[in-house]
Amino acid sequence: MTPEDYAAHDAMGLAALIAGAEVSAGEVAGAAASAIARVNPAVNAVVEVYADRLSGPESLPAGPLAGVPFLIKDVGIGHEAGRLVENGSRLCRGIRAGADSNIALMLRAAGINIMGRSNAPEFSIAGTTENALYGNTSTPWRQGFSAGGSSGGAAAAVASGMVPIAHGSDIGGSIRIPAAWCGTVGLKPSRGRVSFGPGLDEGGWGLAMNLAQTRTIRDTAAILDALSVPQAGDPFVIPRPERGYLAGLAAAPCRYRIGWSAAPQMDAPVDPEVAAAVRATAQTLADMGHEVEEAAPDFDHEAACLTMLDLWFFGFDRRLRACAEQTGRAVGHDTLEPVTLRIAEYGAGVTPDAFMAALAFMNGQRRRIGRFFARYDIWLSPTCASLPVPHGEIAQSRTDLSVQDWLVAADRAVQFCFPYNIAGLPAISLPLAMSATGLPIGVQMGAGPAREDVLIDVARQLEQAMPWVSRRPPLHVANLA
Repeated sequence: MTPEDYAAHDAMGLAALIAGAEVSAGEVAGAAASAIARVNPAVNAVVEVYADRLSGPESLPAGPLAGVPFLIKDVGIGHEAGRLVENGSRLCRGIRAGADSNIALMLRAAGINIMGRSNAPEFSIAGTTENALYGNTSTPWRQGFSAGGSSGGAAAAVASGMVPIAHGSDIGGSIRIPAAWCGTVGLKPSRGRVSFGPGLDEGGWGLAMNLAQTRTIRDTAAILDALSVPQAGDPFVIPRPERGYLAGLAAAPCRYRIGWSAAPQMDAPVDPEVAAAVRATAQTLADMGHEVEEAAPDFDHEAACLTMLDLWFFGFDRRLRACAEQTGRAVGHDTLEPVTLRIAEYGAGVTPDAFMAALAFMNGQRRRIGRFFARYDIWLSPTCASLPVPHGEIAQSRTDLSVQDWLVAADRAVQFCFPYNIAGLPAISLPLAMSATGLPIGVQMGAGPAREDVLIDVARQLEQAMPWVSRRPPLHVANLA
């Protein structure tokens, strides 16, 4: 199997070839390694390839993703015991996972071949994938421009054909932002859908979730089936379709009530081409027979950003000290990027009263957003308000901004993502348009609690009506010798 042949298939397509004995899992893994070697120097999405996985996964149980190459994000959730997990930080260089995560166990049970690690910003804080440990990840559509973050390495690897599917995590848009800027499919599941065990009950005080970057809706449905298996001791078990998400794709499409908006959610403009893509999608959905009208949840994004500082970073300084104890390094300018260090200083000053006030604020905002989804099945909006930005613009290397000013500046581009983290609702970014300058545009849909099935249903309708799978960025396996 050549790298070009390999990159032409989505994850389920590769698994079907393996299941039919047309190609072995080892041959697919070898093609993936060749694809990474070919493209990664230009994109810098992959920070480690596991030499022991180049012959394929340890086992191949029956399933739609058995034998498929996969990358795990360089963040502290999802890894296998003994693997490096460095959080994109010089402070954490050399740290290894002490135990298998539930995510790793579920991936292995599905026969997925975890082949290596994808790049991420330091401690997955930024909406761009740039760090002093491994360097910057570019969108495959334009070198030197951000792949988004914090799952930018995953999205860039998928968009460029290195792997068909890769792990992502999302506490404020970190799956959907890179999906928009790299032209992939990125679903953030509902709160409680994917286990954070055994190390945590939930991530980021309920704001964070895990899933993946893909190129097709059937791959998204398949990985959601693989990772939405309740685990022993999980604090929440939420409803899921009896027949599963992948099987649900065979059902007749449904019609939904859809509110759409491209109006800014904070004091920052929406790029005209992005707004036009949302309007075009709304019209396409109306033409399909959905009930579509202009509407948006009642949400104050800028106030949410500033308040959530006290939730996101409460105890962050203690986390850094624990990492320092593991590595024997000191927390300081030589081990942390400037924004990260200022965040640690800020977090050290967050009082329990401020933390509790942030939790109360989140509850109030969740109720306001919930009222919108009591009326509508879906909110359609931009994923990101802007096109991909040059490296450095929203990086943690900036020295000229306070923590508050950096966060507001960074969130202007991604202002439509955060409501779903606060509300714990599912949301998906779809690569439904391209700019006049050749950069991808993501359009976002969100749904009510535990309704990933609604998002997948509408997404597969749009995949047929506004197809994207044939697009290839300049920095792609098929375009690079």
